[in-house]
Amino acid sequence: MPTLSEADSKALLARHGVPVPAEALAASPAESAVAAARIGFPVVAKLCGAGLAHKTERGLVRLNLRDEAAVADAAAALLAAATPDDGDVGVLVGPMVSGLRELIAGLVRDPQFGPCVMLGVGGVLTEALGDVVFRLVPLTRADAAEMIDDLGTQGLLGPLRGEPAVDRERLVDVLVGLAAVAAAEPGIRSIDLNPLIVSAGTPVAVDALVETA
Repeated sequence: MPTLSEADSKALLARHGVPVPAEALAASPAESAVAAARIGFPVVAKLCGAGLAHKTERGLVRLNLRDEAAVADAAAALLAAATPDDGDVGVLVGPMVSGLRELIAGLVRDPQFGPCVMLGVGGVLTEALGDVVFRLVPLTRADAAEMIDDLGTQGLLGPLRGEPAVDRERLVDVLVGLAAVAAAEPGIRSIDLNPLIVSAGTPVAVDALVETA
């Protein structure tokens, strides 16, 4: 299935109000180091291209890079790992986003019901809890708020170990943003935001994969 690059996926989502990190796409190790210095350390570097749907499985993500030399070395290794099948690639440099809680969200087009927005508990608890809810598009803000209320693991959404409660209005922004993409872009088959890290209460899509028809 064709996919957008992570950079293009996030740009699309940001246009519809989904919070994403401030990132930069670099063409070389030197450009990557400059971008990292501008963003602020520590950073994450990923090989980025339209043909790269599963970067983690291929070892194409470098985390917690703390200076320009480390970023340049990581970028060189990432670019060297690209294959001809990957097509045009670059290095996506972004801030390390941290938080105790991870959610997942996405969009699917069901053959019978049409586009549906999904929200669930993510991270290591995804399969163990199976705490996931769906709603059909169109989706109002009230519908999105109900999706959040319908999650069974409400304790994860409140204050947790010194972190503030999840900002439900920002999470509503994510869900209605996904619905807006579905309405505006009929050629998009699915969207996967995994993980959606809750950082200082705000859900941030640190990875995004958009599949097209």
